[in-house]
Amino acid sequence: MQKITTASADDPTAVSRKHDHIALAMRSQVSHGDLDARFYYEPMLSGHPVAGSWPVFPFLGKTLQVPMWVSSMTGGTKLAGIINRNLARACHEFGMGMGLGSCRALLYSDEHLADFDIRDQIGDDVPLFANIGIAQLERLIDEDELWRVSALLTTLRADGLIVHVNPMQEWMQPEGDVFSRPPLETILTLLDSFPGISLVVKEVGQGFGPESLRALLQLPLAAIDFAAGGGTNFAKLELFRADEARRQAAMPLVYVGHTAEQMMRWTNDLVVELGDKIRCRSVIISGGVRDYLDGYYLTESSILPSVYGQASAFLTYAQGDYRALHDYIAAQVRGLEVARAYLKVR
Repeated sequence: MQKITTASADDPTAVSRKHDHIALAMRSQVSHGDLDARFYYEPMLSGHPVAGSWPVFPFLGKTLQVPMWVSSMTGGTKLAGIINRNLARACHEFGMGMGLGSCRALLYSDEHLADFDIRDQIGDDVPLFANIGIAQLERLIDEDELWRVSALLTTLRADGLIVHVNPMQEWMQPEGDVFSRPPLETILTLLDSFPGISLVVKEVGQGFGPESLRALLQLPLAAIDFAAGGGTNFAKLELFRADEARRQAAMPLVYVGHTAEQMMRWTNDLVVELGDKIRCRSVIISGGVRDYLDGYYLTESSILPSVYGQASAFLTYAQGDYRALHDYIAAQVRGLEVARAYLKVR
């Protein structure tokens, strides 16, 4: 008769595993209200995904390996240089695109170039975009110095330009700029001056309303970056730098804005409504995207080709040793692959 043992050679952790199951069962209860209602869970239709199984796809003229985008963050300090180089290395390794933080300082000086000059680290296969504010662009137009935009892209060997539109941030900022014309007019001037420029327009943490989206979708933009409410809000950030009276007076405006899901729904509706009037055919869905399930849901729900952007999560892991950033992104990518295998958006 075969001898019965507490563990077999092909399952050596059986005893400890079952003990863990008993000990942890009560801590692992999930209520109906905890279930994620955005998805159908379909466990019958796929095996476990192989690492690296996300299909490559074109985006902004290059090829991405995952639908993730490093949203514009920072530059101009020693720490920013470390952050940008770590992020560029990760983009090269995982096949993600990246938008640099504000490159305003480089418009007039190369003093901080080393903090932004990451093309060698990121490589040529994924998109790298420079970034300036709408206020700086307006000033360049007024001073007849738009050539500085072209020089910036050449210096950074960037694939295109992100223009961040941030009226609330500038209004809250103690030393903020004042716009003399609607940002839409400034963007149109840039497009007229540089036909064919690969241009992304983004907000900085409060998003775009439906009429702003309607206008942007009809421009020949490479993409719209939502930068929706729910993540880092730069208007609120600036208020922490202001005096108490200014903070109290302006704080209600901090909470004006739109979520990434709202903006995705509006964009989908506008794509149907506007039909062949649509000229911008890509979006970067960012702002309050907490993890890969948020990103998967939003990109799968989008009619337009899309990726999802994160800033603060990447920033948390990019400030020190590269291994922490690598491990964070690797876990996100594996989560995306599992989601693609077993989850269908409702």
